[in-house]
Amino acid sequence: MMGDYPMKTRAILTLGLSALVIGAAVASASTMSAARMQKMAADDAAKASHALGKGKLGPAVKWAEEAVEAQPDNAGYRVLLGNTYLKAGRFASARQTFADALSLDPANGRAALNLALAQIGTGQWQQARGTLDAHKDSIPASDRGLAMALAGDPQGAVALLTDVVRDPGADAKARQNLALSLALAGRWQDARVMAAMDLPPAEVDKRIMAWASFAQPKSASDQVAALLGVVPVADPGQPAILALTAPAPVALASTETPPAAPQPEADTAVADAPAPAPVEVADAAPVAPKIVFGPRQEIVQQLPAKAARPAPVAMAAVVRPVAMGRVTSDDSAPAKGGFFVQLGAYQNAGAAHTAWGRATGRFGAFAGKAPSSTSINVKGKTFYRLSVGGYARPDADKLCTGYRAKGGKCFVRAAAGDQVASWGKGAQVASR
Repeated sequence: MMGDYPMKTRAILTLGLSALVIGAAVASASTMSAARMQKMAADDAAKASHALGKGKLGPAVKWAEEAVEAQPDNAGYRVLLGNTYLKAGRFASARQTFADALSLDPANGRAALNLALAQIGTGQWQQARGTLDAHKDSIPASDRGLAMALAGDPQGAVALLTDVVRDPGADAKARQNLALSLALAGRWQDARVMAAMDLPPAEVDKRIMAWASFAQPKSASDQVAALLGVVPVADPGQPAILALTAPAPVALASTETPPAAPQPEADTAVADAPAPAPVEVADAAPVAPKIVFGPRQEIVQQLPAKAARPAPVAMAAVVRPVAMGRVTSDDSAPAKGGFFVQLGAYQNAGAAHTAWGRATGRFGAFAGKAPSSTSINVKGKTFYRLSVGGYARPDADKLCTGYRAKGGKCFVRAAAGDQVASWGKGAQVASR
């Protein structure tokens, strides 16, 4: 049974009664069929919303899928289904569902934001940035800013959210989103000062330590799962019967892994572009303490009910997150020198930052080291080199060999204007 009607009845109603009657009878039967289908869909959607509110995710998914099956052209029902998938930790299904919803309602900012989150949760950072840019006019700037940071562009997020919080009407959500974006950009002192705008000192300490763990995800789904307060599960994907026949816009619905950046020079290694990381199984725990969205699933840090707003104070020292300063036991301090381990060349600084996060997750010896970057121009295009160094040649060779043993790609070269990346300065401070 599906809803109040068996599947066979649904199929008959969907196909209509044209094979049985003709003329005016056909028109009457079709009208009645459409009306019944609308009622069925509305009933199913109401049941899904009720189950979702009660935290009964299995029934919520079932009823929402049946609502979409009964009325596939209703964008609202697809958004409801996408929300149930997100709450159930099914990011791949949510990604397809929100893309379909945007095909029907391109101006739906909430669907666009949630599509970007689902793309981030499945490792499609470049597509997520494209989604956020394409729908920047319909997604609130405060939400879009934090989503940009999660999608690998924390510097762009900081610039956007800084303008937001300068507005006299800026609220605590905007300030806390800026604080988290500053942390993801490696600007821990600034993040601490901004967090203190709305939190008492004891809560600031807890928040910074939580963000230190949050900034070191082990898989693509970790950060989105922590923000939503959900546990990712193995996801078979949206049932094929629910997919729209017409494809969604390419910028929103593409599921291909973005190609690696073109190799700008013969001696420049382009970082590997792995397939989207698999969604974690059901017993995986989020990497950070629960940081949840508001009632409408907007990107917002939950604040204590009695949080006061003290005047900003200068902090004596940056909290040094333990997770960011770890060094493997056999990693002796390298000698100073003029050689760098180059990890890749990327089309923008945000992509380089994302690649550094993957590299530190793959190879523990990079953790706590300050990444370097330098821009080069090749045939009119700017690329950003990602490297780590300032070593003697033997030490640089040893580091690159260790990274390759973990499946990474790198090569050793002489210094070529490499400077500590602006988003990597927090790691340098934390490792002192």
